[in-house]
Amino acid sequence: MFVAPARSPALYRNRAGRYRARMPTHSLFPTLVYSERLGGAGSRDLDARLLDEALHLRDEDRAGQGWSRLNYPGGYTSYNSLCRMQQISPTFARLERLLAPHVRRFARALDFDLRGRPLAMTDCWVNIMPRGVVHSLHLHPLATISGTYYVRTPKGSAGLKFEDPRLDRFMAAPPRRAAARARSRGWVTLPAEAGRLVLFESWLRHEVPPNPSRSERVSVSFNYSWF
Repeated sequence: MFVAPARSPALYRNRAGRYRARMPTHSLFPTLVYSERLGGAGSRDLDARLLDEALHLRDEDRAGQGWSRLNYPGGYTSYNSLCRMQQISPTFARLERLLAPHVRRFARALDFDLRGRPLAMTDCWVNIMPRGVVHSLHLHPLATISGTYYVRTPKGSAGLKFEDPRLDRFMAAPPRRAAARARSRGWVTLPAEAGRLVLFESWLRHEVPPNPSRSERVSVSFNYSWF
């Protein structure tokens, strides 16, 4: 009787890695999400100013308070009241200038042809999420690139959760392995970190789960449009 010689686990791992590298698969129609530190001189001072103005808005914006009671229970957003902060506040205008190179870089990664018509920030608003507040699943209609800049994120703050845009077409697909790569999952959450921005195409649905922290999670959201 022939007995095959024992082979080390490392050999099998190496062969598996080479096999995966040779697999005749293509990555088609990728969904790109951009995540980076804002950077720029004085960004820490900018965060302090953004936080002060956000809290001031929450206390003084009566229209926003009323809209939030109905549509953002427990939290505050200036989305339906003061949604063009970059046009009325020097602090938010400064944020817009610092965001601009990141938006251009993301647009290049997406292979957008922007000749003759640049992307422009159309909306910019504040979100304040106390403990337990949730931002339900949504997208940003009539925009091209959307994003969030994190101003204050207490320890344990909820991240930004993205949904695979093909989810309703999976039909008979088996479940993914528990250790599946991020690109294969139906949902991916990017951590919330103060000083970091996240950019994504506006059609990509996303949500913020309930904030488990006792402190308020503060962010600035925005839209860029091409048309």
